[in-house]
Amino acid sequence: MEPETLVRDHTVYACVMGSRAFGLATEDSDTDRRGVFLAPTELFWRFGKPPTHVEGPAQEQFSWELERFCELALRANPNILECLHSPLVESVDDTGRELLALREAFLSRRAFETFTRYAHGQHRKLDADVRTHGAPRWKHAMHLLRLLMSARDLLRTGTLTIDVGDRRESLLAVKRGEVPWPEVESRMARLAEEGEEAARHSPLPEEPDRRRVEDFLVRTRRASALRAVQPDPYDEVAQGVVRGGGAGQR
Repeated sequence: MEPETLVRDHTVYACVMGSRAFGLATEDSDTDRRGVFLAPTELFWRFGKPPTHVEGPAQEQFSWELERFCELALRANPNILECLHSPLVESVDDTGRELLALREAFLSRRAFETFTRYAHGQHRKLDADVRTHGAPRWKHAMHLLRLLMSARDLLRTGTLTIDVGDRRESLLAVKRGEVPWPEVESRMARLAEEGEEAARHSPLPEEPDRRRVEDFLVRTRRASALRAVQPDPYDEVAQGVVRGGGAGQR
């Protein structure tokens, strides 16, 4: 089965991410689409397994196979967790709705480590830009501030909200380069400290609910397998005619 077919015919959840989901879109913002597809169980019975992810077929579109998506979410991958909490859902079926109902099962204090590690990596890239070009990529600086805010608030409240709300204008000012880099760095350092403090008292559990997620995945795979072996009633009728013979053969 072609990768594009998996996305087109087997997507269980699709949403818009990026600036549009974060409440930071401007006139020139792209539309980043993300999705989850459920590869039919029968494809896993072959030597060639279905892909874990598919890029496209549309521009700025990326999808994960359900199992891979769940694995990354259990590891508190920031991009995956935020995808589950997008306010801009484009399509969802029954399996997708059950996946969304599991959002809390994926959340844990692991988010502190993964969000922080990702933030440090992005900060290093911004520092390299400053050394090389004299200024950071301001759009990336804005998104790093947004990520640090999101992580801190998640650890404080146990709830992941990705729309920036009334912080929009202050963040867009960073994107426009209107805030000096030392001030941006100061904000980042303060948010990192607040996130570390929040992690010590977070209402989130230490670990995600792996068993609950695995139960969902097993049930979903089983249902797909049963659909694959379900006999076609039209085939049964045809086979009965062949076995019994037509009227003209008697």
